[in-house]
Amino acid sequence: MSEKRLEGKVAWVTGSSRGIGRVIADHLADLGAKVAVHGTSFTSTRAFNEAESLDAVAQAIAAAHGSVVLPVWGDLTDAATVKQTADQIRQKFGQIDILVNCAGGDIGSQGTMGENAGKPLSNDAVFIALEDVRTVLDRNIMTCILCCREVAPEMITRKAGWIVNIGSIGGLSGHAEEAIYSSAKAAVHEYTRCLAAQLRPDNVRANVVAPGPIITPRFEASRSINEARKLTDGTLDRYGWPIEIARAVEFLVTQDSSYVTGQVLRVDGGIQLWPA
Repeated sequence: MSEKRLEGKVAWVTGSSRGIGRVIADHLADLGAKVAVHGTSFTSTRAFNEAESLDAVAQAIAAAHGSVVLPVWGDLTDAATVKQTADQIRQKFGQIDILVNCAGGDIGSQGTMGENAGKPLSNDAVFIALEDVRTVLDRNIMTCILCCREVAPEMITRKAGWIVNIGSIGGLSGHAEEAIYSSAKAAVHEYTRCLAAQLRPDNVRANVVAPGPIITPRFEASRSINEARKLTDGTLDRYGWPIEIARAVEFLVTQDSSYVTGQVLRVDGGIQLWPA
């Protein structure tokens, strides 16, 4: 049982039906927060057999931590859906204190059930299909912008709030493959810096967690895995685990980071050791 550092707080974690987002939501609930878990659809949890439904995810988190958990779903690339979803959370909990934008991923127009768990087939800077370009950009940067635009005003009014956008170390260097995903995450990083600059006078913090390679069911389904790197200790030359991202989010949504905003925090075991 963890210290209830977030008791009384309400957290909305987008893209939390599975993978890293689900573990972040679970961890914030363990810290005492009331949590809204989100997926694109009610059954997006089934893509990699992580749960039967969003209800099942919410019930499991609530049972594990004695927290109140609300399942919400919808396409966050649509501004009207973002507003409707946020209003649903407010109707249940009153307000949103913490926003974690985890929705996204290197998923093209074929969706998660496509080849290589949805990675665009020509996944480069030139030959990638235009439909895939738009899908990857929408999934990553547009969902982030729309959710921040919806939630930031209430935080400004209260003079309090925490926004954590999930970026990627892919957005901090050049790549021959995954070029559009890397570009989208670089945009998330820069948008967050701009947001942080705007929100500084209002005591609202906005930061990025940039994961390295993190083991999730989709990660394993979308690429070749080196089983020797699936370690949890003894070396940093290994894959990371979702809880290690969740702990970084904890740092950024508690008083531990009271004087931190506009930063990109790599959580990659030291894969990238140059300045952001």
